[in-house]
Amino acid sequence: MLDYDLDKMLYTLPADQHGINEIQNVLSAHPEVKFVSVVGIDVGGNDTDEKIPVEEFLKDTEHFLACGVQTDGSSVVLPRIANLNNAKVDIIPDTTVNWFVDHNFNYPDPETGLPVGTLRIPSTLVHSDDERVGSRVILRDAIYNFKNDLMELLQNNPYVFEYLDVNSADDIEEICVTAATELEFWVKTPDDDADREQLSTAQMLKEQYWKRTTGPVRTALEEVLLVLQKYGFEVEMGHKEVGGVKAKLGNSGNYDHVMEQLEIDWKYSSPVQAADNENHIKYVVRDIFRTYGLEVTFLAKPIDVVAGSGEHTHMGVAAKLKDGRMINLFSPSDREHQFLSPVGFGALMGLLKNYDVINPFVSSTTDSINRLKPGFEAPVCIVTSLGHDAGKPSRNRTVLVGLVREVDNPMATRFELRSPNPRSNTYLVLAASYMAMLDGIKESLEQGKTPEDLERSISKAYGEPDFYLDTNRVYRSEKDVFDEYTQEERDRYFGEVPRTVWENLQAFDKYPEKLNIFKRDDVMTEAALESYREAVLQQWATELQNRTVPETMDLLRECRRVHTDEESVDYDRHYWGKCLRLRNELGKNSLEETCILTRIIEALKNKDYEQASALQIEMQEKFEELVELYTIDRKNLF
Repeated sequence: MLDYDLDKMLYTLPADQHGINEIQNVLSAHPEVKFVSVVGIDVGGNDTDEKIPVEEFLKDTEHFLACGVQTDGSSVVLPRIANLNNAKVDIIPDTTVNWFVDHNFNYPDPETGLPVGTLRIPSTLVHSDDERVGSRVILRDAIYNFKNDLMELLQNNPYVFEYLDVNSADDIEEICVTAATELEFWVKTPDDDADREQLSTAQMLKEQYWKRTTGPVRTALEEVLLVLQKYGFEVEMGHKEVGGVKAKLGNSGNYDHVMEQLEIDWKYSSPVQAADNENHIKYVVRDIFRTYGLEVTFLAKPIDVVAGSGEHTHMGVAAKLKDGRMINLFSPSDREHQFLSPVGFGALMGLLKNYDVINPFVSSTTDSINRLKPGFEAPVCIVTSLGHDAGKPSRNRTVLVGLVREVDNPMATRFELRSPNPRSNTYLVLAASYMAMLDGIKESLEQGKTPEDLERSISKAYGEPDFYLDTNRVYRSEKDVFDEYTQEERDRYFGEVPRTVWENLQAFDKYPEKLNIFKRDDVMTEAALESYREAVLQQWATELQNRTVPETMDLLRECRRVHTDEESVDYDRHYWGKCLRLRNELGKNSLEETCILTRIIEALKNKDYEQASALQIEMQEKFEELVELYTIDRKNLF
């Protein structure tokens, strides 16, 4: 239990309280805040952290806010930008967003009795004094570009106001862009291994979904929600997700064998603030659960036989009018008969058409690719659902982009991108998504398309040409895309799903015309895109060589014969023979042939990434077959 007076602690310095005197007064009133840290986000999504004593910060706050701190390219992931011979990187505080205090709950301040705190200031990375780089900068520029260009499009295409709850662009004071994420994660007691069969059974029976939490998981979750409220995140709910098994009460009176999946949701913000919020919330979640002896993982697919962790990302666009009203630019004025306005349809079509090049920002790790497979409530196809008619909003959970709307509440209309996961770089996911939406809005409005025109476009058949969408694709389905299409049909209609990080990155080369939407007004420069590609490629290769291959080899060693010669029957010999053959193919070299794991290492050393990718796919397929056969073999016991 957190043994602190939560009401006395400092949590947030809001964006409108960053005057020099205000900052100094607040920090002086909270001596438990001992350090300041500037938080830059590189292209890999990593955030910086350092401990600058508050006394140093207060000596010359104005200079610190203007100049920040200096580091070098070896401290951040900016390949092809911050090189060894040009590595100067400055981290400059951002005064336009909220700042958060990071509390060390294991270290009480002797003077106040409150946890020692670090004021973490979201910041901009600046390379060589003038080039602003990194994920936060890209998102900031993307939203600035989106708002300005959308306003210009509305002014130049006034026909669109026939379908909106506003008369003209002259009535609009400001375009407002909003975003929110939903955080799923697994918690477990340390050193406990997953019982795959029990987890799979519990998932199929839905024994854990939205059930009451118990023991330390309940206490930790409730404390997390209370602390997040203190930060002002406006938490909407926390609950159990589909994965997990019931914890056991041990002889000591403590719960052990905890393995549960949870979700926390909170209110939307501007895109940059939403990404900053999520970044800090992960730290709060991890720190509080650890005080209860529970490990938290934000991996997309920590356990291979049950649902992974998603991070559904919601995106909306509104307009603040000069009379003080807010209107949703995605929502049509006739909500009984139209699903979306031309702006909304254009944005949705832009997301879908360009998703091939958005996906490398969404799924940049092996576990994120592994999550996106049929059968685990994760989207695998580039498709949307609108609903069977405009009066009945869709709740199809099998699509990539969900249209969230309420007929009686126009402000609720937004898009839910269902593919991101907790390890996705939310800054770049949002930046790429909004630039893609802008592309679709631009084409739709400049062509003068009505909601009826655009509904026909997004509902087009395979092979039917369109003014914007690709001919040989289907973009809308009101069916369950897992159960009502074959794998062959899914690949044909919606496009083949990348099976490795390498295959996902190939979209940058395969669809150069789609990649150009990110380069609009230098939101993502060629250097930034190449830096991101290099960062993801090296992360994938390093993880494959130094983590995936050794872990697979360890699992192969654990796969041992369970039947002695005396008790074996033909059934046992049959299945163990198959297991032994797969073990050898995967992990044992012979004089004539090297095994798959060895060939993966050799391919990576030779930088033959295409071969390494193909071998990774073969490794996964054979290992899954081995697990299935070994399970059959070891169950044939009295």
